[in-house]
Amino acid sequence: MSTTEPRTFWDDLYAARPAAQDRRRPNARLTEIVTGLPPGEALDLGCGDGGDALWLAERGWRVTAVDISAVAVDRLAALARFHGLGDRVTAVRHDLGGTFPGGEFDLVCAHYLHTPFELDRAAVLRSAAHALRPGGRLLVVDHGSTAPWSWHQDPDVRYPGPREVAADIALDAATWLVDRADTPRRTATGPGGQTAEVIDHVLVIRRTT
Repeated sequence: MSTTEPRTFWDDLYAARPAAQDRRRPNARLTEIVTGLPPGEALDLGCGDGGDALWLAERGWRVTAVDISAVAVDRLAALARFHGLGDRVTAVRHDLGGTFPGGEFDLVCAHYLHTPFELDRAAVLRSAAHALRPGGRLLVVDHGSTAPWSWHQDPDVRYPGPREVAADIALDAATWLVDRADTPRRTATGPGGQTAEVIDHVLVIRRTT
């Protein structure tokens, strides 16, 4: 585990990347799963560079995008304004280990919400599920393998499968239904343009009532 304070770690990571005015690529599983859904209110947990939030906003969603890094949040807010999406994207800093955004949502996304620091992920995802409106979806996409460009290169790391993640969240089946839990492969492109085959762990939970 890193000895750096979490906010400093993530601020330094994003500050080391050049700021850009172009749209960052959205995550592949987001576009696959959300395309065709009617737009509503979305919550993006761990928004990072903001590709998902901007993609959703361009398609009519109103997005609350949160990250522990003030650098990431400030950059996303500036990008949203630059692209005329400032009225659809609200970027705010949250340390999800201590605070969770208020409101109700039709979609909550948690893409690659991994950290070298202690975080009760199950509690965060449980809060996310409870923040859904009836009919809303929680989309959790985790790493199932380590990409060559990942900050996390521990050869002994084990990534829990989507069914394990669902069991850890421990939601009442009378209210939340697992719509999808699988481990597809895809070819991913890294920040330097390099490519590699990776495994995603995909979990979609829908609130029924």
